[in-house]
Amino acid sequence: MTHVTIQPTGVSAEDVLAVARGTATVVLAPATIDAMATSRAIVDGIESSGRPVYGVSTGFGALANTFIAPERRAELQHALIRSHAAGVGAPMPREVVRAMMLLRVRSLALGRSGVRPLVAEALVDLLNHDITPWVPEHGSLGASGDLAPLAHCALVLLGEGWVLGPAGERQDAADALTAAGLKPIELAAKEGLALINGTDGMLGMLLLAIHDAAHLFAMADVTAALAIEAMLGSERPFLPELHAIRPHPGQAASAANIHRLLQDSRVMDSHRDDLAHAVQDAYSMRCAPQVAGAARDTLDFVRTVAGRELVSVVDNPVVLPDGRVESTGNFHGAPLGFAADFLAIAAAEVGAIAERRVDRLLDVTRSRELPAFLSPDAGVNSGLMIAQYTAAGIVAENRRLAAPASVDSLPTSGMQEDHVSMGWAAAKKLRTVLDNLTSLLAVELLAGVRGLQLRAPLQPSPAGRAAVAALGAAAGEPGPDVFLAPVMEAARAVVAGPELRAAIEREVGPLG
Repeated sequence: MTHVTIQPTGVSAEDVLAVARGTATVVLAPATIDAMATSRAIVDGIESSGRPVYGVSTGFGALANTFIAPERRAELQHALIRSHAAGVGAPMPREVVRAMMLLRVRSLALGRSGVRPLVAEALVDLLNHDITPWVPEHGSLGASGDLAPLAHCALVLLGEGWVLGPAGERQDAADALTAAGLKPIELAAKEGLALINGTDGMLGMLLLAIHDAAHLFAMADVTAALAIEAMLGSERPFLPELHAIRPHPGQAASAANIHRLLQDSRVMDSHRDDLAHAVQDAYSMRCAPQVAGAARDTLDFVRTVAGRELVSVVDNPVVLPDGRVESTGNFHGAPLGFAADFLAIAAAEVGAIAERRVDRLLDVTRSRELPAFLSPDAGVNSGLMIAQYTAAGIVAENRRLAAPASVDSLPTSGMQEDHVSMGWAAAKKLRTVLDNLTSLLAVELLAGVRGLQLRAPLQPSPAGRAAVAALGAAAGEPGPDVFLAPVMEAARAVVAGPELRAAIEREVGPLG
């Protein structure tokens, strides 16, 4: 995607990804400019009438009943941005900030915020000139939306605040605007508030997480199949007729993937009729699609929530077409906070069951004749013993992160904002859980590959051969211990990237 056109109906999840992670430029459609101009005319009419309207002629939050004189309303908007840009901590990643800015443009483009088109155009200019505001990680409660993070973005439009430099360093926004040939803007009534009220930060993180989770849940089926194959597990629990009688769609998709991935394997053929093996595999093997499938169904729910939010007006107050300006609670992040917490729980469990399979692969009493810790010379060598320690530590961290943020609330703004969503925190920790899941699947990938290598000369499945080839350069052949951290980093890159899945799909067809 080379460019994204912002219509007055909003944007798609694919649009957000193209701008946040890609190089797509952003364009405002003529209809969008017209919608914003129509909305702004209503605000201008209110200003002329002298009516008290929240955010236009009054203060904010607990100061909502404080009347602001007309000559000080522009000053009010600038003061709002400066005071609300109060975050602390490390900067948020570039992709998160770009997603947040695009979604703020989307919010303004819906024509319910009462801002001039030039405000949205100024945000578009930042995106198209690759100017990324420095947005600290702490500051949002998901209450009136992501106030502090969005204020840090808006401050750059005023030629103030900080931006991310080429190497991630902090630079003055004024210098970055000058270098790009851009000029600061002056805000009019209502515009400062419209730049910071809304769920754009948490929604941006959730959309990025949805994309990442979809890939990782498919890769979880791949690494599970490799581990099951290496442990001489059975393919029978994954037969489609066994999942048709419990019709959860995610479970059926995951089972179909694992069953397909285990076909055409000499390793599987070697024991298919061997009565010496267990009648039933352990839960971590046999129940893989029940856990991963439930995560898939959770992801579908979260995708639905995010899709609704993409077409929602989340500003406050909102300018209605009939001329009314009404206060709303649409900025409250509860729907997104709940969804992010739910997905974090699901992703944590996908990682937890993967670690259990790793533990079985390494345990000589349960791995069905594989050497201890997958080392051909255990004792002098420790094999993947400590890789499993790392996985266990990550599982423990994910369990802590799976505790929901959205059940917490601290009142703010003199008890005016007396219930907050913590949606920003929920989405932020979800991204950490998914990053941790990448590491857990990488450990399972490495263990599965090593187990299949140790089954030689039996030929593994096409998926197994693709995995051995993808990781072979880094992992090498089974032998004396090596510096393991670089191997694990290489495994992470294989799990996170598209190449292994593409190679497998060329052999077995598309994965569900």
